[in-house]
Amino acid sequence: MEWDWAFVREILPTLLQGVKITILATVLGSIVAAILGLGIAIARRSRNPLLAKPIGGIAEFIRGTPLLVQLYFIFYVLPDVGIKLPALTAGVIGLGLHYATYTAVVYRAGIDNLARGQWEAAKACNLTARQTWIHIVLPQAIPPMIPALANYFIAMFKETPLLSAITVLELMNQAKSVANDSYRYIEPMTLVGVFFLAISVPSVIALRWLERRFGRLQ
Repeated sequence: MEWDWAFVREILPTLLQGVKITILATVLGSIVAAILGLGIAIARRSRNPLLAKPIGGIAEFIRGTPLLVQLYFIFYVLPDVGIKLPALTAGVIGLGLHYATYTAVVYRAGIDNLARGQWEAAKACNLTARQTWIHIVLPQAIPPMIPALANYFIAMFKETPLLSAITVLELMNQAKSVANDSYRYIEPMTLVGVFFLAISVPSVIALRWLERRFGRLQ
């Protein structure tokens, strides 16, 4: 089968629409993962076992099961108990929840690496727990974590094709739709690879810069 440039021009707007959805899902999923992951990390440090142990168990369960299974559960199983979500919302929640369990490990390691003297100094200054976290712990712990967090967000971007399994019209789903309608697969699938590569390469370059930039802070 020969490459058809006219067909490429015809399907390009449809695939670009899929690129927008892919990027949107990645950005929103990253925000969910960053915020929820921090919450999980803090909860697992709690001295209350009724909070720390259940949160830890749930996080390990999510991290130990495939993302695709979790997406199916959120989109296809939850409606059976009255929770019906739009496909994109379900996809964002699935991505964010899954990767939150990984970012939580990163946050926890960064927080544990903070010198004990910082906690003692905050206590000596009569800071509340909230003030200690906001003004002392997180400003020092988070910057060195940024490269590792960015690495997970790049991995999330590469896993967005799984969202096609729950009917999200992201890049891969749009390409499959075009290919199934036209019976031509070489152009749409090649373009999918090109789009992912075009976005991943600058992201990896940015990640390397972050590693150099924030590596000096450690």
